[in-house]
Amino acid sequence: MKTQEIKQQFQQIFGVQADAAFFSPGRINLIGEHTDYNGGHVFPCAITLGTYGAARKRDDELLRFYSANFAEAGIIEVPLQDLVFDPAHSWANYPKGMIKFLQESGHVIDKGMDIWIYGNLPNGAGLSSSASLEMLTGVMAQELFGLNIDRPDIVKTGMKTENQFIGVNSGIMDQFAIGMGQAQKAILLDTNTLQYNLVPLDLGDNVIVIMNTNKRRELADSKYNERRSECETAVGELNRALSIQTLGQLDAQTFDEYAYLIADENRLKRARHAVWENQRTLQARAALQAGDLAKFGRLVNASHVSLQHDYEVTGVELDTLVHAAWAQTGVLGARMTGAGFGGCAIAIVDKAHVASFQENVGRIYTDKIGYAPSFYIAKISDGTRVLNA
Repeated sequence: MKTQEIKQQFQQIFGVQADAAFFSPGRINLIGEHTDYNGGHVFPCAITLGTYGAARKRDDELLRFYSANFAEAGIIEVPLQDLVFDPAHSWANYPKGMIKFLQESGHVIDKGMDIWIYGNLPNGAGLSSSASLEMLTGVMAQELFGLNIDRPDIVKTGMKTENQFIGVNSGIMDQFAIGMGQAQKAILLDTNTLQYNLVPLDLGDNVIVIMNTNKRRELADSKYNERRSECETAVGELNRALSIQTLGQLDAQTFDEYAYLIADENRLKRARHAVWENQRTLQARAALQAGDLAKFGRLVNASHVSLQHDYEVTGVELDTLVHAAWAQTGVLGARMTGAGFGGCAIAIVDKAHVASFQENVGRIYTDKIGYAPSFYIAKISDGTRVLNA
């Protein structure tokens, strides 16, 4: 969307001019899944699909939210003094949580805002529309109120909103990728230390195809928190002989030597995924930097195998897409991306084969699942930002 169009839409709803327009991307994760809350590395990038917004500071203390995606809900009004989670407010709980925690961190937000939102991320697809909205709200507040806050602190506020306001025990990857992203670069992030490297994403003649199962993924209702708990229990068992805070601190050899301490087969599988996936992420960076795209693709495939069999977060829809992708000409690699249980997968596909890839994978999926998937070409974007006129 162009800035002028965003501001016009804002004016149609609120009857006044916006102070500024904004864009916040979605994200895909190339490799390193379910490692962020396990203290490992992730390798995400921001994409050109995302959330557009416009905002205006008010003279009173009323927050007014409107989403063009949920026009039937109309304008949601919330007093600045009443920032509590309310299921009836649906999507507006994310900006409410951001504003609440920014205030609690000492940032002065003493007036209300009119906020208009439109997102073109498929709803519930696992491309992180919630973190996109959180980061958008943080940058809106920073711009309108002149907040002295650096980007990593907005990122941390987004994770706090997800964990403590929404109630999803997620890691920091989504907000970090969306807030810190740069065009044509992936971010190798150590989630333990928040140290990161921007890695040029040169895929040669290949593009990243997002494959949407079109099965909604409700993260708060999924087994996400259960997986996290299983990993934390495994850390406790390993600490009978080790002294670690997270599984991400272990290399594969050390894990193998002490895996006997994990009493339950499921916990062993979950922990093995977290440790080996962290190693795959580091190997993937090295492969990209060496220009070895074939190895990068094999690591992407190995990630899905581990997520399917050890972490068990894929499901028939994602597995059907990925296994169909593996069988196509011109595919370097494919895997689920995001938390799983529905949502999206990605495939790295030679540009010359994208049309036949989509046709073949779409047919296989529709025949087995009973409805069609959707496909998008992922272009790599800058992070959340104010849009210039």
